[in-house]
Amino acid sequence: MRTGLAVLALATIASACGEGGGGDKVEPAGGQQPYQAPPARALDSYATKLRAAHAASVAAAKRWGLKKVPLTAPEPPEKKPEITTRDGFEVDGHRRLGLPPVFTTVPTKEKILFLTIDDGEEKDPAFLRMMSELKIPYSAFLSDYLVKEDYGYFKKMRDGGVGLHNHTLHHPYLPALSRARQTREICGMQKVIEKHYGERPALFRPPYGNYDKNTLRAAKSCGITHVPLWNEEVFVDRWEYREWDRSLHPGDIVLTHFRGRDDWKGTMPDMIRRFLDRVTAEGYAVARLEDYL
Repeated sequence: MRTGLAVLALATIASACGEGGGGDKVEPAGGQQPYQAPPARALDSYATKLRAAHAASVAAAKRWGLKKVPLTAPEPPEKKPEITTRDGFEVDGHRRLGLPPVFTTVPTKEKILFLTIDDGEEKDPAFLRMMSELKIPYSAFLSDYLVKEDYGYFKKMRDGGVGLHNHTLHHPYLPALSRARQTREICGMQKVIEKHYGERPALFRPPYGNYDKNTLRAAKSCGITHVPLWNEEVFVDRWEYREWDRSLHPGDIVLTHFRGRDDWKGTMPDMIRRFLDRVTAEGYAVARLEDYL
């Protein structure tokens, strides 16, 4: 599939052709309408933009210490895949009540992964620069008791196209709470995100990945449509896996956290470097989760 740059370049070519910019008219067989070959200057512009984009990617990968340039994800499908609850993750009456699906992988044959980052404790400016320069998409699941220390940090993420989603107000173990208290935790975080970032999220991740029927009923009442969990978790020094084969799979959701040296033996850029080196070596690109839901 075409990258965004390729689409832009092709649009440039098409525009130049429409202006009659020097392309030769070709008479097709069978009485069809003639068309013009792209003019040389449009093709040169296309090649120049591709070279510049590649050079920028190489420079960014080198600057952040990556072994290889990260792969670019294909364009998302026009028809979104059907998301259903993973076997064994249902609650009683899940389908009958129309509760949000709980899933760990997005159905796709493409070699793509989805990076998700939880809570909001570490607010490392270097991480924002790294992800922006490398153009790596990710989704953030935020808890207000940590985010409120610096709402502006996450606004910079939002302004860069990152989806900001719900991880409750105070990060409790939800199944221990009544439905009313769970609703306050989830709906309360919806209001916080809407107030500070302008939009109520549709995605929710329960703290620790734990939930019950009341959790999903509360989430639905608060406007949540999907509950993505994860198949792998990456740390600064290791990976952990849900599956027995300890491998990556197309469409897997990967979890990590906003953490730094106080909790890890390294920084968030160190963690991202480990993540990207692994997934790139195995032929995976990182895609934007929201584009598939």
